[in-house]
Amino acid sequence: MPDTNLAVLLRRRPVGAPTDADFEIVEGPVPEPADGQVLVRAKYLSLDPYMRGRMSDAKSYAAPVPLGSVMGGQTVGEVVASRHPRFAPGQTVLGGSGWQRFSVVDAAVLTPVSTDDAPLSWNLGVLGMPGLTAWVGLADIGTPRTGETVVVSAASGAVGQVGGQLAKTAGCRVVGIAGGAEKCAFVTQELGFDACIDHRGDLRAQLNATCPDGIDVYWENVGGAVQAAVWPRLRDFGRMVMCGMIAQYNEAPGADTVGAPAGPNLGAVVRKRLRVQGFIVSDTGWPRYPAFRAEMLGHMRAGRMKVREDIVVGLANAPRAFMGLLEGRNFGKLVVQIDA
Repeated sequence: MPDTNLAVLLRRRPVGAPTDADFEIVEGPVPEPADGQVLVRAKYLSLDPYMRGRMSDAKSYAAPVPLGSVMGGQTVGEVVASRHPRFAPGQTVLGGSGWQRFSVVDAAVLTPVSTDDAPLSWNLGVLGMPGLTAWVGLADIGTPRTGETVVVSAASGAVGQVGGQLAKTAGCRVVGIAGGAEKCAFVTQELGFDACIDHRGDLRAQLNATCPDGIDVYWENVGGAVQAAVWPRLRDFGRMVMCGMIAQYNEAPGADTVGAPAGPNLGAVVRKRLRVQGFIVSDTGWPRYPAFRAEMLGHMRAGRMKVREDIVVGLANAPRAFMGLLEGRNFGKLVVQIDA
């Protein structure tokens, strides 16, 4: 086992898209846990779009990563040392902290996980924060009903692939939006969506062809041109689950654009009686984690939930992998295997 703590620091705040110069890779001593804390060796790190917001000092729902500090992020790994009675060396746990090999965390934020029912890395995707996000957003805002049409942007990604499959279990017709023929084929042939639209083509024409009667629920992961194309096709009493806006994360702080440059006509919210709601999974999700996990494992055992991961090996490759995530180069849930 390595006896040093490899870590990725935020060196400077990006202007526009992040670059290599915004990160710094360092090695240092392994930290020691204090009373009530646990030392976790990360096996896998989750890379997620929300991390771009943490790199900015603009006002948000969470504090930015301080310059010179370890980039924030969730890991899953093994307990190395513990000063809390609930955890012992050798246990596998979800909740390690940061883009680093070792982290010291309070025992209260750790969740024991088993490798008997799923691969360890899945606890960062389908059984972790992205999966919980899809589950909570659909249950609380999307409320899909049998026979409705649900459209999911970034359908092959970590949240989209879970949300679309959950909508299928609710009896909906599900249309994905993804980038490229390979991703669209995966969405329909592997995940079981009814159709998938390549956003690199004529998005409006494809939406008209696949959703001729309109859209009841739209899961928003992307924003920008995709949102602008979907907006006028929402049906009366439609629901728009605002989960992410990855196409706009590199905009300057304060540039709160909506959809196309001119923005959609929000009068449709009144005329169509639409529900447009954003949410953060940490607001209400984690207390419901046991129920979520039990339901997801049931879907997986029944063959109703398929998973695709994009695994990058080596923590030093995390910055480049994250840049690719913001550009849509990943295919599936993006995780970093810390050590080869």
